[in-house]
Amino acid sequence: MTETGQRYREFKMPDVGEGLTEAEILKWFVNVGDTVTDGQVVCEVETAKAAVELPIPFDGVVHEVRFPEGETVDVGTAIITVDTTPGAASAGPASPEVLEATDAVASEPTASAPTSPESVPAEPAAAEGEAPKRQAVLVGYGVAQSSTKRRPRKQGAGVPTQATAAVQGELNGHAGQAAPAPSAAAAAAPASAPAAPAEGPARPLAKPPVRKLAKDLGVDLATVVPTGPHNTVTREDVHAAAAPAATAPEPLRSAEPAPEAGTVPAVAPAVGGDVSRETRVPVKGVRKATAQAMVASAFTAPHVTEFVTFDITRTMRLVQELKTDPGFAGLRVSPLLLVAKALLVAIKRNPEVNAAWDEANQEIVHKGYVNLGIAAATPRGLIVPNIKDAQAKTLPELAAALGELVTTAREGKTTPAAMQGGTITITNVGVFGVDAGTPILNPGESAILAFGAVKDQPWVHKGKVKVRQVTTLALSFDHRLVDGELGSKFLADIAAVLEYPKRLMTWS
Repeated sequence: MTETGQRYREFKMPDVGEGLTEAEILKWFVNVGDTVTDGQVVCEVETAKAAVELPIPFDGVVHEVRFPEGETVDVGTAIITVDTTPGAASAGPASPEVLEATDAVASEPTASAPTSPESVPAEPAAAEGEAPKRQAVLVGYGVAQSSTKRRPRKQGAGVPTQATAAVQGELNGHAGQAAPAPSAAAAAAPASAPAAPAEGPARPLAKPPVRKLAKDLGVDLATVVPTGPHNTVTREDVHAAAAPAATAPEPLRSAEPAPEAGTVPAVAPAVGGDVSRETRVPVKGVRKATAQAMVASAFTAPHVTEFVTFDITRTMRLVQELKTDPGFAGLRVSPLLLVAKALLVAIKRNPEVNAAWDEANQEIVHKGYVNLGIAAATPRGLIVPNIKDAQAKTLPELAAALGELVTTAREGKTTPAAMQGGTITITNVGVFGVDAGTPILNPGESAILAFGAVKDQPWVHKGKVKVRQVTTLALSFDHRLVDGELGSKFLADIAAVLEYPKRLMTWS
């Protein structure tokens, strides 16, 4: 949050996690003209893995909402402007005090000479006509004013306008006609504005999220034809440049235009693909964070996965008994609860499993606490919040924490803090009817346990083949921390507890 003067105040996108660089605006709860109070939630944003509501820290009337829903905004970018003294808007002509407060981006009109290098060339051309323009800024103050303030100065010089038109002609495909214009502009440029002609085409006008989108898609903004206000490049312009045109094969067959269109093949699909039946979805939010984390984990920690199939019939009966137990009234009791408890008991018997690898110091860090992660599928993607100090909780306390964790995740209210500091994770693939898998470690953790589907199968029980409830556990672990013997013992102990749940008492 910053203050743009005595009247208008900007609220910037905060870093709601640790080191996050961007967030997507999911929903606005206010509109222009609405009255807001200190602490009122004005919007909901999604960071790398969580949806967070943002309260505004001051009172006033919403003057401007700078980004629409669905827009990804960099941390530190102003997203909303509030008029903290709305009564002053109808008090007649703006006073010098208000003009000074609102004109935060441009230099002061006439009281003092501008010190910004950008404003020096504009002062001779503007002269006494600057004051009415400053008043217009007071009414329509916003991002568009500050981002395009240099364009009128280029037009005032005359020659830079021709250079800009020439560059635009090149971008529109008239390279042959536009080529002489930049040369002429460059020859005349030293007389008026030396740096302006070279600066205009070198950096197209675009907001930070649009620049980031272009970078992700491999699109050079200099090759994009702008369609936004004041020739700004929009997200639609970038997507249009990234999508292959129907006439793309002709430029590809020609050797001359290859340098101009060098970035197009990087984002285009294979030649011969039916573009009309393809859909492109930008990678962002949870999906982007998950992809980065999984790649980092898969190619950093040497994974080993082991499996065990066993009879879980007794545990399934215990689940049904606990559901009617008064001590668990109002709590959610499921097989996952007892799997979590069995894992905690196994960690107590094999504490070396609960560790982390410190690459910087080349040390193994053994942890005396268990932050138990539970992989949860949400509408926005897979997240892994964790139960802090799970080893110290009783079974009812663990049930309450697990229920709260799942409910919060499904509502999209999980905070970034709830997903940090995990030591070991459980993923319940059985709810999808999957028997087993080879899960990838959550970065920084030592192991992840996949709980498969529980199915009725023929099983040898007390010397006879009977129908029993059978499941499979799969344990992936970091082989730098956990060797084969330790991993096998740990997995066998989890299965032993679930096969004979009375060990929850004898081994605790």
